[in-house]
Order: sequence, then structure tokens, then C-alpha cells
Amino acid sequence: MLDEFLSFNLFALFLVFARVGSALMLLPGFGETYVAPRVRLLLAIAVAVLVTPVVESGLPGLPESPFQLVLLLFGEVGIGIFFGVLARTLLAGLFVAGMLISYQIGLANAFVNDLTAAQQGSIIGNFLTTTGLLLLFVTNTHHLMLASVIESYSLFEAGSVLPLGDFAHTMTFMVAQSFVLAAEIAAPFFIIGMVFYLGLGLLGRLMPQVQVFFIAMPVQISIGLMILAITGIAALSWFLNRFQEHFTGLFFAG
Repeated sequence: MLDEFLSFNLFALFLVFARVGSALMLLPGFGETYVAPRVRLLLAIAVAVLVTPVVESGLPGLPESPFQLVLLLFGEVGIGIFFGVLARTLLAGLFVAGMLISYQIGLANAFVNDLTAAQQGSIIGNFLTTTGLLLLFVTNTHHLMLASVIESYSLFEAGSVLPLGDFAHTMTFMVAQSFVLAAEIAAPFFIIGMVFYLGLGLLGRLMPQVQVFFIAMPVQISIGLMILAITGIAALSWFLNRFQEHFTGLFFAG
């Protein structure tokens, strides 16, 4: 009896770890490349130990065949990856917004190593993603991400068939919302950019002897940074509200 009890609990812990660990591998802040793998592993184990007693009653028993075990683990890992990719997709909206802003203010070629995106990106995008990631933790939104993973056990029971159609629909919706978020954040810069280039065109027509491009570059960067300073707080607050709104609406609507 004791052997069966220990075996079931260890299997339940391993099953929860498969879902939680795969989610933490991709969730913003937890799955960054600069976070040591050992830290992520220990955090995933700690969360799994805390969550297992809560969801253990709804977990299936140890499958009889290895094939069923592989299918069960594949489903749990897939659900965890799905949650992590959703959060990462929303954060990518800031990266895209930074690229759009950089093109408008003349900093398109100012690339830096973006640790959040794990690739080279615009300096404005790096600033927005790093600050947005910091806001997620300062406002305890990372608790919302972890709670959504735990809430997933009431939405997607362990061992059930994965709703791949719903997954695809939700992912499509989230990608669209990410681009909408990027366009909303970069909208003031599009407007200012159109007015600025229109003014340059008129100046070039009225005063052909003026070297417009030599004057335009520093003015364009200065105006862009000034607009960023004015709208930065509102843009990041808008991102935070949209992030919380989407996660709450998707996983805590009931």
C-alpha cells in the first residue's frame, strides 16, 4: 500500500512538473536566456511540489503501457508550451512596436543585443521589452501567469484529448492582438513621422539650396525621443493592461 501511494504521488509530481516546467521554459521573465537553467529547474520543481496536492485528485493514474505514458506526457508538455507561447506572443508586441518606432525616428540601424528576444533588435525595442518585462514583475503580473498555468487543470484535464482547433484559434487571435498592440503603441510616431516628412518635402521645395537630409536626421531623432519620453509611460501602461486583460479573459472568464 505504501509503495503504491509513493509511486502515485511521485508520478503525479512528475506529471505536474511536465506541464509547469514546459510553461516556465517560455513564460516571460522565467524563460529568458539570461536566467540560469538550474534556477528555472529548481523553480519549476518548487512550483510543481506546491501545485501537486491541489490538482492531484484530478490527475490520471500511471498508464499501463509506455505508449500511453508518452501520449500523456506529450499532452502535458504541449499544454505548458501553449501557455508559455501565448505570454511570449503578447510580449513580442513591444518588440515589434520598438522596431516600428525605430524606423520612424531614424534609429532603424541602431541594433543592440536584445536579451528578451534572444537576437539583435532595435534599441527602442530593447528598451520597451525590458521595461515591459520589469513591469510584469513589479505589478505582480507574474502571479497571474503562474495562476493561469494552475487554472489550466480545470480547463484542460490531464490525459484528455488536446483541443488543437481551439489552440490554433486562440494562438491566431493572440498573434493578431500582438500586432494590434504594436500598432497602437507606435501610432503617435506614425502621425508625427508623416507630418515631419511632409514638412521636409515642403522645405525642400521652398528652399532647394538647404541640405535637408543633414538637418533632418538629428531633428528627427530628437523629436522621436521627445515623443517617446511623453508617450512611454502611457504605452507601457497600455501594454500592461492589455496583457492582464487577455490572460484574465482567456483563463479566468468563468
